[in-house]
Amino acid sequence: MGINLFICTINHHILLFLYNLFIWIYPKAAWILGFMNPKAKQWHNGRIGIFNKIATSFEHNRKPVIWMHCASLGEFEQGRPVLEGLQKQYPNHSILLTFFSPSGYEVHKNYNGADFVFYLPMDSAGNAQQFLKIVKPAIAIFIKYEFWHYYLTVLKKHEVPTILIAGIFRKDQLFFKWYGRFYKNLLQCFSAFFVQDQSSQSLLHSIGIKDAVYIGGDTRFDRVIEIANAFSPIDPIAHFCNNSLVLVAGSTWLQDDETIAHFEKANPNIKFIIAPHDINHQRLQNCLTLYKNAVLYSDYVQQFNKSDIAPQKFNTLIIDNVGMLSKLYHYASVSYIGGGFGADGIHNCLEAAVHYKPVLFGPVYDKYIEAVGLVEAGGAVSIKDVLVFESVAKKLFSNEESRNTMGQLAGNFVHAHKGASAKIISYIQEKRLLTS
Repeated sequence: MGINLFICTINHHILLFLYNLFIWIYPKAAWILGFMNPKAKQWHNGRIGIFNKIATSFEHNRKPVIWMHCASLGEFEQGRPVLEGLQKQYPNHSILLTFFSPSGYEVHKNYNGADFVFYLPMDSAGNAQQFLKIVKPAIAIFIKYEFWHYYLTVLKKHEVPTILIAGIFRKDQLFFKWYGRFYKNLLQCFSAFFVQDQSSQSLLHSIGIKDAVYIGGDTRFDRVIEIANAFSPIDPIAHFCNNSLVLVAGSTWLQDDETIAHFEKANPNIKFIIAPHDINHQRLQNCLTLYKNAVLYSDYVQQFNKSDIAPQKFNTLIIDNVGMLSKLYHYASVSYIGGGFGADGIHNCLEAAVHYKPVLFGPVYDKYIEAVGLVEAGGAVSIKDVLVFESVAKKLFSNEESRNTMGQLAGNFVHAHKGASAKIISYIQEKRLLTS
């Protein structure tokens, strides 16, 4: 027993050393990469003078603070229904929203659902202490994957209720390894967990974390339903579709486009709306090369505004902006979600399914439980290669009954899983976590 404790202690110190090394290197690496990479530059520049900005903004705040932290844009969309619900429920509280990544902060730095929006200062003992001293949060809510050692330990030290929502755990994570005591200790800092599934709850139980672990579901279901219910038409898109059959492919990577492009060439009667995951110049040019009868959305809008374009002139529209995708799926006859041919897997499939549209995606999707559930429910099909894609797509576009049945199953799946946000808000109310 003494030997095991000694080994665990050594491992703890090693992992803490490696963690400190990581948080020391990361900002310096971002600064160097910033000379070549715009996102790295945003990450670095966004944190210059960050504490002065935060202190100035909070100088006259006298309200209790609800703090929500998101890694990036996707996690914000998961947390948003909870944040907006708390805003309505506790109007006399200030809302602080922080991001780690530029892809979240730069899109939502002017988000009117929060009183304060900042980059999160890099984790360190000093930064965490200073941040909490300025902000004085009444509650801290972390989304899905965020486990910052110093922030969590300072929150626990100051007895700030700290909740993880939409959590998802897998047995290959460091928390569940024999040498993962350092990471397991981070979990002890949370007051409550709202996890997405039974497997995540069981994994936490297996390492002794049994109190306040709730199967809350995924708050993204609530968010995509909100977005779908608030749909407003996009006139140039409706004009382009012109009552045709339409494939909307969202967040595509090059291999996704290569998979779709042959089918597009063979089916000029079908309209294709392609929204690449990255919209840099090279990716847009790749799309214009692959899809022979294509036009950029920005160019199409210019001609549309001049009433100078016929919808049949092009059969493929390349979306060269960010922010439209969730609405585009409304116009789909069949939807395709990109990313499934890469190691990280597919992007958000719920944005399409909520519109009662059949969903197709590549083979790498197994770590996303909503995608697994959608396949099991019959609302989605995983495509392993271009031949399978063409076979499935041909069947769906030629058979309205199959298309409608699969779309109905997709929409039903999403609506059957709503309500996670209400569970979290009810917990905060019942435990009186925001009542002084």
